[in-house]
Amino acid sequence: MKVVIVFDSVHGSTGEVAEAIAEEVRAGDDEAEVTDLRSSMPLDVVGDMMFVGSPTRSGRMTKRMAEFLENFVTGPWRGRRIVAFDTVGPLSKDAEKRDRTLKRIGNSPRTAAGTIQEALRRRGLAPWPEQMHLAVTGLWGPLAPDARDMARELARKHIDEARQELLMNAQLI
Repeated sequence: MKVVIVFDSVHGSTGEVAEAIAEEVRAGDDEAEVTDLRSSMPLDVVGDMMFVGSPTRSGRMTKRMAEFLENFVTGPWRGRRIVAFDTVGPLSKDAEKRDRTLKRIGNSPRTAAGTIQEALRRRGLAPWPEQMHLAVTGLWGPLAPDARDMARELARKHIDEARQELLMNAQLI
């Protein structure tokens, strides 16, 4: 299975999350294509599933991410799993407080993941309803100590489910 990970990062934390997702993809012997929008903006990305991520900046995704989402070729992504993720913070250094805050954020439209989902819907796509939020503990990072593990765990869940969806769809044909 080919998993595409497209992200923008300002201070590096969202890039760290993207790398953790890619590590999990590769750990399952799948192909990971990682695109950092600071380096390039390919608009014809193709794969079996996609993770799209940005830091939350004033309750939204970055401008680069918005530009990508307005212009990428959507056809290959109809019916595919697209998961929005973001980094949010600064959150508490206390793990329990941080976890409560992340749960409270939930599927808020006022996060980068929420604005990514809305941009995907405007393009006629159906993003996965659950958002992935990963915590940073300072204004410019670093990632919370448990964020990389959390990103890998959530990525594994999505990858396994997407694989099952692809198998079921192939059997229907």
